Amino acid sequence: MLTGMERTELEKFSPQVNLPADFVTFWSNTLQDSRQIPAHIQLQQVNTPIETVEFYDVTFPGFAGESIKGWLAGAPGFTKCEGQPLIVEYLGYGVGRGVPGERLFWPSAGYVHLIMDSRGQGGDCGTGGATPDPHPAPPHAFGFFTLGIENRETYYFRRLITDAHRAIDAAATLNFIDPKRIFVAGASQGGTLAVCVGAWHQGVRAVLSDLALGNVMYGVSHNNHMPYREVQRYLRAYPDQYEQVETTLSYFDAVNFARQAMHPAYFSVSLSDEYVPPACTYSIFNEWSGDKCLEVYPFNEHDDPNLHHLLKQHAWLEQFH
Repeated sequence: MLTGMERTELEKFSPQVNLPADFVTFWSNTLQDSRQIPAHIQLQQVNTPIETVEFYDVTFPGFAGESIKGWLAGAPGFTKCEGQPLIVEYLGYGVGRGVPGERLFWPSAGYVHLIMDSRGQGGDCGTGGATPDPHPAPPHAFGFFTLGIENRETYYFRRLITDAHRAIDAAATLNFIDPKRIFVAGASQGGTLAVCVGAWHQGVRAVLSDLALGNVMYGVSHNNHMPYREVQRYLRAYPDQYEQVETTLSYFDAVNFARQAMHPAYFSVSLSDEYVPPACTYSIFNEWSGDKCLEVYPFNEHDDPNLHHLLKQHAWLEQFH
């Protein structure tokens, strides 16, 4: 079942997302503060029964230097080979890094693959996370979407987006990685993070973004699923906070990152997506100021990319070799 607008309407859709005058300054200062801590990545090899891929437990400094976990994977012996391409993958909402071996496509397809754990997440679906979020939890709706939303400085996604930037900083220090072939990828929340990092991080070559959440307040008004429902619940409890919520979210909306984009990106959208209205993903794509292309799946729902799409992504990345 198609959700939302017709495709012809989506292609012309112009999101009404306010761009704060100090958006770039806010993010430049936020990232500069966290970059006072040198990018350093720790690797600890882990044993698995998977003989075709080698895995490392990863730790690197994220927001405020706080430790972020991840998995690094590649072909056996990959840490001893120079000049390899890297894909940094961000995860969907509520998903943690899980256990090594769950995502084998990219390390089996000639790429070094870094999965970033999402701080505080992993207890809702998937096979768990390993990164705490050591910050106060003021009153908020269940979940992370309204955690600290009273102020842009305290909002949860300020920390998560910074973590995602720092993952690139840390990965770029690895001597076996080709610094000119670092890519970001993700679906849903992960696709949103890929946009927020890949739009302007100087170390990113290109972006793979699937089912990304942009134009958040539109989603809040047109969808009753998580995470948009968290904002609805919060505003029922705090109806006088509507303007503040809208203001805070404008600093974290992927649409505003897309407007700053410098790098090429390959997007996908599912027109039958019941969790992320297609208009939210089109809002990002339509505003993306770099080179771009979009894969449209009329009858796909809110699913991780299947092998059909992964093969298309792999073929698209070949142009950067």
